[in-house]
Amino acid sequence: MMKHRGFPGRLPGTDFQFTIRRPNPKGVTRLVRRDRFGDRRPPDKRADARFMRALWEHFGDQPFERGNLDAGRLSWLFGREVVPAEDPFDPESYEALLVIDVATARASFPEVFG
Repeated sequence: MMKHRGFPGRLPGTDFQFTIRRPNPKGVTRLVRRDRFGDRRPPDKRADARFMRALWEHFGDQPFERGNLDAGRLSWLFGREVVPAEDPFDPESYEALLVIDVATARASFPEVFG
């Protein structure tokens, strides 16, 4: 599992995790698309925006390996702002390649790209 050095581990002052320390011994957590509804709490929205900003600052528009990025946090963006960069895509692989869909990310998080 690739560790993304310099990537923030969590949202400061919260328990919102951005990375994991070690592989899950029970198996890789599957990436799934989670629906974001308008009534989400402000801290959840801030965590999504800060995670998106960290992804953009570290990877830009280039493909990147899933590695130690938290599957739960990634799943809030997966299928919209973050999409598979390879076909076939294995949602249960730490080596899976992802890429930011810049147009969708700009529309969803204008404060990140502003």
